[in-house]
Amino acid sequence: MSYKASGLRAWVVQRITAIYIGLMFVYLLGKFMFAAPASAAEFQGWATGPVVSVALLLLVAAVLVHAWVGVRDILIDYVWATALRVTLLSLLALFLIACGFWAAQVLIVAQIA
Repeated sequence: MSYKASGLRAWVVQRITAIYIGLMFVYLLGKFMFAAPASAAEFQGWATGPVVSVALLLLVAAVLVHAWVGVRDILIDYVWATALRVTLLSLLALFLIACGFWAAQVLIVAQIA
């Protein structure tokens, strides 16, 4: 895509991540409403299954990318001072990366325990 189409790319990424987040929300809502784990050990066993753990990791990635695109667009549109905008975008990126590492750590520790 060209530089002019970067807005289209962001729009497509936003929609794809929203669809995945919505589908996972419906799945998790159904799971916890109709077949909720009875104990923490049962929940951990369910969450550390190979399919569920990959789906949860993808959910975390989708939420982080979705947040990045949304907040980035807001900052680009409404923060006109370049230095402030770059600073805020950098802080946002660091925060989202830290959240991603934290979520990955939680899933890895759950696998080990």
